Amino acid sequence: MFRPPAAATLALSAACLLGLSGCGQAAVPATTPAPVAASGTVTCAYAAAGQAAKAAKAPPTTGVPATGTVAYTLALTGGKVTITMDRAKAPCTVNSFASLADQGYFNGTRCHRLVDSGIFVLQCGDPSGTGSGGPGYSFANETTGKESYTSGVVAMANAGPDTNGSQFFLVWSDSTALDATPSYTIFGHMDTASRDVVAQLAGEGEDGSNGDGDGKPNNPSEISTVTKG
Repeated sequence: MFRPPAAATLALSAACLLGLSGCGQAAVPATTPAPVAASGTVTCAYAAAGQAAKAAKAPPTTGVPATGTVAYTLALTGGKVTITMDRAKAPCTVNSFASLADQGYFNGTRCHRLVDSGIFVLQCGDPSGTGSGGPGYSFANETTGKESYTSGVVAMANAGPDTNGSQFFLVWSDSTALDATPSYTIFGHMDTASRDVVAQLAGEGEDGSNGDGDGKPNNPSEISTVTKG
């Protein structure tokens, strides 16, 4: 059984969701979203950032859809997790995730972090499994400052303002402690069955390697494939 962390520990967990490279940077809760053209598209910017953990091409930057939704399904240990992504809310984030998924970037990648005390998230998207790997580019937050990290939310992990890459986290139980500093772009939601898959996996616990209630999942937590639909 894990006891709730002290306030300072919880603040560290909330502010350092990316892990090894993210701690100690101040969070900025809101970023101005890209303007939507009459065509219903936006222009996005993806800046080169470090060495890619796995070979990947940067996403297209122009004509990015900013309306409607798109779904991707993670074949995760224990079952399928379907994420419905909101292009209107986070077009550049969805564009990046879709591009990486279509390239097979997430295939064969283990989710490297589970937090099961204070906040309840499974963090994935780093092929290196270290918590510091990314796709070789970064992009801006798409936040309003009014985000709420309730059960089923899927959001980007980061190392500070506008440092999004490939890492994301699945919220398997309400984690509204993160609401105080809503610095993580919410770009999708899991349905109930998908959330239950993550919750069951999380129920196997973590190894505490990052502190009490925070570590590598005991379950293999591997994403074998990510497919559209």
